Amino acid sequence: MKTILNNTVLALALSFALSSCGGNSEKESTATQSVAATVEAEPVKPVEPELSNVLALEGNDQMQYNQTEFKIAAGKPVTLTLKHTGTLAKNAMGHNFVLLKPGTDINAFAKKAMEAKDNDYIPKSESASIIAHTKLIGGGESDTIIFTVIEKGTYDFICSFPGHVSMMKGKLIVE
Repeated sequence: MKTILNNTVLALALSFALSSCGGNSEKESTATQSVAATVEAEPVKPVEPELSNVLALEGNDQMQYNQTEFKIAAGKPVTLTLKHTGTLAKNAMGHNFVLLKPGTDINAFAKKAMEAKDNDYIPKSESASIIAHTKLIGGGESDTIIFTVIEKGTYDFICSFPGHVSMMKGKLIVE
């Protein structure tokens, strides 16, 4: 996506530069079409996650995880490192990783999590719905956990800090 955006900006800049130099309009048109063709020729492909039991996940000050899907091998230990790449403190923009069991109502879980400030927004009443979770971290901090998922399937993960679940969620695919 960044490459397409960069190429589009480059095409516009080249077009502007050529038109403001008073050059030959036939050359300008050809140069602009050439750059535009390069931009259009690049297909947009979704990033397919690779199977790995060593995971790195980042959260930022814009309430975003840098990845929303991981693939792991069933029955083998998983090492997950969550890093907060922002600068805001955890009381303002805290992030965590919470891996939920299949069938867990994410919105109901998030509502209960809002009331669990004293436990890093991990509701004790919902411990049966949680496979693994990190601690709550703020800007510049990180946390690493090790866990194992036995059964194959697709699992939801979220950030349980109040209001974050709407943007900070993803899928863990266990093969």
